[in-house]
Amino acid sequence: MINLPSIQKKAQRIGRSGKRGSYSGRGVKGQKSRSGHRIRPAERDLIMRIPKKRGFRNKPKDAIPEVFNLGALSVRLKPHVKGATPFEITNDFLRANGFVKKDFNGIVKILGAGEITFPIAVSGIKVSESAKMKIEKAGGSVK
Repeated sequence: MINLPSIQKKAQRIGRSGKRGSYSGRGVKGQKSRSGHRIRPAERDLIMRIPKKRGFRNKPKDAIPEVFNLGALSVRLKPHVKGATPFEITNDFLRANGFVKKDFNGIVKILGAGEITFPIAVSGIKVSESAKMKIEKAGGSVK
């Protein structure tokens, strides 16, 4: 018995996908002709070229205000209120009584969440419209 080679020859796989011959629309050589090619986005190259420096570079331009809700303020002040005279609230008062840190010299703002039942006199502090209405309704004032 003679050992003859197989008549069916395995077809050579060329180009992959498409019906355009051996290169199958990929052109000749180079990154774009290879399988699994992926060109990285230009933004990434741009980011890589920017010098990376230490420190925080996007600091806010304006000071972030320290905010207090009217309800929380009234809960902390209620034990100290005596009579119907308005309680004077200033930046110095807030610093002295631990509402803000002693070295804090930024903006303080009172917001209108919550209720207040006794009069307070606010001066030198930003107050929202709703808080102003509630303070004046309780018999206080905003300067």
